[in-house]
Amino acid sequence: MSGIPFLSALFGSSSSKPSYSMSYPDQRTDDEWRAVLSPKQFRILREKGTEAPNTGEFDKHYPKEGVYTCAGCDAPLYKATHKFSSGCGWPAYFDSIPGAVTRHQDRAFGILRTEIVCSNCGGHLGHVFKGEGFPTPTDERHCVNSISLKFSPEDKVVEGGRGEAKA
Repeated sequence: MSGIPFLSALFGSSSSKPSYSMSYPDQRTDDEWRAVLSPKQFRILREKGTEAPNTGEFDKHYPKEGVYTCAGCDAPLYKATHKFSSGCGWPAYFDSIPGAVTRHQDRAFGILRTEIVCSNCGGHLGHVFKGEGFPTPTDERHCVNSISLKFSPEDKVVEGGRGEAKA
């Protein structure tokens, strides 16, 4: 993609380091993240990259129950029941598990967007959009990179920021 500047701009990293200063419970260094993440996961989760549309494993994944967790730290982020078909090319959720996702202003590429990150490790998930008219309980679409996620078919209980399987 490097030969096509427009596509590189869309699917490359918007910044190698976050433009905000915030501390997260999971404080691993870049070297520690590189040891547990694939190069693609590192580019997206730690360097705010974006995967190409319609390429992620969870784009058309619609289980009836389960939880999507952060691919970096395993923190529960979204319930399967939050997922909906938006046709955008990335997994879409109308809401997150309370406290699981943190929002930041993203001014990359000269436009204002709302970036979403894992509240436990600060890993880049994607962006949230409002007012698009989808028939969901909220007026939001969390547009998330599949590579930022893992899926567990078991429901998880969120206690103190950690997911624990229900007994």
